[in-house]
Amino acid sequence: MTRSTQRRPVTRFSLDRDPVTRPDTLAAEEPLEIRVAGRRFAVTMRTPGNDFDLAAGFLVSEGVVARGGDIVTTRYCAGETADGSTTYNVLDVTLAPHVPPPDPQLAREHTTTSACGLCGKASISAVRTHSHHPVADDAAHLSASALLALPARLREQQRLFETTGGLHAAGLVDTATGNLLVVREDVGRHNAVDKVIGWALANDRLPLTGTALQVSGRASFELVQKASMAGIPILAAVSAPSSLAVDLAVEVGLTLAGFVRERSFVLYSRPDRIDRLRPDGADARPR
Repeated sequence: MTRSTQRRPVTRFSLDRDPVTRPDTLAAEEPLEIRVAGRRFAVTMRTPGNDFDLAAGFLVSEGVVARGGDIVTTRYCAGETADGSTTYNVLDVTLAPHVPPPDPQLAREHTTTSACGLCGKASISAVRTHSHHPVADDAAHLSASALLALPARLREQQRLFETTGGLHAAGLVDTATGNLLVVREDVGRHNAVDKVIGWALANDRLPLTGTALQVSGRASFELVQKASMAGIPILAAVSAPSSLAVDLAVEVGLTLAGFVRERSFVLYSRPDRIDRLRPDGADARPR
């Protein structure tokens, strides 16, 4: 059993059989405090695992860092309990000398839940962050058939979801080769996306030009903003986007696809990046 999952006793009820009590595997959820230069910057509820990527991706999403060289070290803080042991729930990020410290307005006033990434922003004006990596001119192109296949490809890689049924996921695809570059899971959609972005930062792949990001669930304003901050030109979700998510996608020139299912999808912005699907199932580039 890893820290990403926990075992708990559950009682299963069914109309055609007696209740059965047995252990079940659940997705773990624990707080992670992210410090920058020793000062608390945010606390988020997450599934343990890929914590350094989560912290790095979060700082990219907040506009604090933009490239791999912007972070010098990330470490877990020791002595966070009464007996001086390490909980692995507090980490500290050291920024490179050329990176200014984060604006205090960006700090989260309280714990961010796994369901709400924007909760706790110190001010409304701090919600919208301008990207270091504009996506409007990105020449990425994806066929309709490739887009339709993304949810199934993502689902195939959701190892923790397979055992718990309780995790969101985000997966990054190279639009030129079709290769699935990375998949991350978490109880929070925004955390899964931050883990993907943090992976890219650690591998010096920012900006993520020529990529598409597939997410489970809906597409919120925050997910569009995170994609924009990382330079991801295409974002696809299996459910609906919010109105504000669509507005932001239109504003920054990001392709936003929703309701991506086996045979159909809806494009809300920049449809020119997606080849149309003909009745015979073949792809056709828009004219």
